[in-house]
Amino acid sequence: MQSLHLCVSASSHAPQGIFCGAFFVTRNLCGALSSTSLKSMNNTSHTLKKTSHLGTLWVTILSLFLALAGWQLVIRFTDLPAFILPSPSDVGTRFARSFSDGSLLRHTGVTLGEVLLGLLTGSAAATMLGYLLAKSRLFEQLLAPYLVASQAVPVVAIAPLLVIWFGPGIFSKILICALIVFFPVLVNTVVGVRAVPSALRDLMYSLRATRWQTLRYLEIPAALPVFLGGLKIGAALSVIGAVVGEFVGADKGLGFLINVGRGQYDTALVFVAIFALIVMALALYGIVAWLENYLLKWQAWRSQ
Repeated sequence: MQSLHLCVSASSHAPQGIFCGAFFVTRNLCGALSSTSLKSMNNTSHTLKKTSHLGTLWVTILSLFLALAGWQLVIRFTDLPAFILPSPSDVGTRFARSFSDGSLLRHTGVTLGEVLLGLLTGSAAATMLGYLLAKSRLFEQLLAPYLVASQAVPVVAIAPLLVIWFGPGIFSKILICALIVFFPVLVNTVVGVRAVPSALRDLMYSLRATRWQTLRYLEIPAALPVFLGGLKIGAALSVIGAVVGEFVGADKGLGFLINVGRGQYDTALVFVAIFALIVMALALYGIVAWLENYLLKWQAWRSQ
């Protein structure tokens, strides 16, 4: 207001009035240009991201086409029998038949339910225990040997015991999934919580923040990138846990479907079940990756 008053009072003097008018015009023009530049940069960034996504999609489609072509060439020039390596057309025909009679969807739904419940249970338990381990060195020293020892035993060796103890129902499969998800999420939770800078903790202490406020506004946002990295690994591993449990003892699920195909030498059915498992694992990984991008938008904004 003071500068505006000076310019108005100086308008009686032509040179000073012209100078102040030119100053305000230049300032407004610079503001408009910087706003336009920011919009142009945002549009350019959006266009580059869209182009990158399209390029990734085309590369994926091309690699899939090349893999199918190579598969067909192997079948043509080696004359392998169908029970050893079926052709892509045989697998496609078996997929259509399994899809039309509803068996594929039914078994996929069973496995997906086991995977989701196991992933949720294992991640929740690992997150709570990981936070306690990160906050207490004594607690970590007491439990670390048992946690490491539990990971030294393959889940394939534990699965028969769990099926014997808890039966061949869905609970044993959920438990196997939870066990295989547990360790990577636990480790990433501990690393993420301990990676919070001590200067930020001192700042929260100086602001007299409560323990809940420190957890909500500091520890969770700071540990979230590392935690989601572990969750992506766990999402893919949970599919393995469900299939291992179904191999040991089950009468439904994609693991059971693989066992049926193996027993009947229906290799095309085995391929159909394997491809269904791959799609399931990729979908779960993609959901967690989308969740990571959504929750960590502030990191992308900060990096620009």
